[in-house]
Amino acid sequence: MRLQGVRKRSLATLIVSLAALLIGPSAASGSGSGVWTAVWGTSPQRAGASFAPNWSEAGFSNQTVRQVVRVSAGGVATRVRLSNQYGSTPLKVAGATIARTTSGAAVQPSSLRQLTVRHARSFTIPVGREVATDLVPMRLAALESVTITLYLASPTGPATYHPLALATSYRATGDHRSDVGGAPFTETSSSWYYVSGLDVVGQAKRSTGVVAFGDSITDGAGGTADNRYPDQLAERLASAGRPRAVVNQGISGNRVTVDSAWFGDKAVSRFQRDVLDQPGVGTVIILAGINDLGISEVAANPPFPIFAPFTKVSAKQIIAGQRKLIVRARADGLRVIGATLLPIKGSSYYTAASEAKRDAVNHWIRTSAEYDAVVDLDRVMASPTDADQLRPPYDSGDHLHPSDAGYDAMANAIDLNDLG
Repeated sequence: MRLQGVRKRSLATLIVSLAALLIGPSAASGSGSGVWTAVWGTSPQRAGASFAPNWSEAGFSNQTVRQVVRVSAGGVATRVRLSNQYGSTPLKVAGATIARTTSGAAVQPSSLRQLTVRHARSFTIPVGREVATDLVPMRLAALESVTITLYLASPTGPATYHPLALATSYRATGDHRSDVGGAPFTETSSSWYYVSGLDVVGQAKRSTGVVAFGDSITDGAGGTADNRYPDQLAERLASAGRPRAVVNQGISGNRVTVDSAWFGDKAVSRFQRDVLDQPGVGTVIILAGINDLGISEVAANPPFPIFAPFTKVSAKQIIAGQRKLIVRARADGLRVIGATLLPIKGSSYYTAASEAKRDAVNHWIRTSAEYDAVVDLDRVMASPTDADQLRPPYDSGDHLHPSDAGYDAMANAIDLNDLG
């Protein structure tokens, strides 16, 4: 048994060495994408106040930010992708590390590794760009959490970030990138900053990754950490002995047809970056359009001014936008699954007009045969006594976003065979 263990470790070392030779030191986003699979990701957004206080507008200066992410599938080596998509100046990263998470801001000492770009511990990310770190020989298991730490010595200006992390990020003054304890990290935030993806080498089957693409219902609003429907889908796959990469590219408030300073570039604009450019993807699940029709109807009495612009959007426009996504996904060889829009009765989005639009979009998704497969979340999530309203146990309380139980029901509604 001991010799067998030695052989396994030697094989893992050999795989990592071969992968490093094949990929080479490259900071370019997507470089070597044929051997990488995205196992975690989040959609970058512009700095802003959003729904909760965060550090994006002020940015960082002589500070260390430590962030925890959970991977959906494992591999024998990894790399981290960092984005300065919406920065106003080049982002200077003085140093960065990755380690296995223990609890809070603390990490497993023996696992801490320096992150480099072209073998340099300090590197710069140009405005509007994403870079990938060099390969790190760290074996990861499905559903394992890792901690990514960035030391930002120079003022960064406004930070590219993702507001709704549903996870705790930590900040400390000074350089604490290599600390294994969490004591210096006295400030917390519920957003992610600069981190946009984590990829692995060593997935048994490449190009089988799944991207969940959509708005706040994909992002996990109303739920708790690691209980978003993409998280629960990854857990279901792992429990079935079929671990598979599932990447969440939801943005709260996002629309198919309308750009927003607060809620991201419209779906048809960001689809290339957030889906097609993700390495190792074979399937995309599209759940999008509820904000287009809902914000159209609350324009006269908006609950939040940050929803602006209050552009009127028709069901036909939402369908046309989804068609564009289908065409682009197919052109890249992806399998495309369409999800019907969830019930919204009782929410600020609900009017007779918005309900008519929702019914029209859902009818098209169900009957057009334009998607490769359909997951009918509308019917799965609907109350048995009122089909226009969420089933009470699945309602987070705002009659729009699911609870953890609702997200679990969504994940269980997906036919695993439809994933290709």
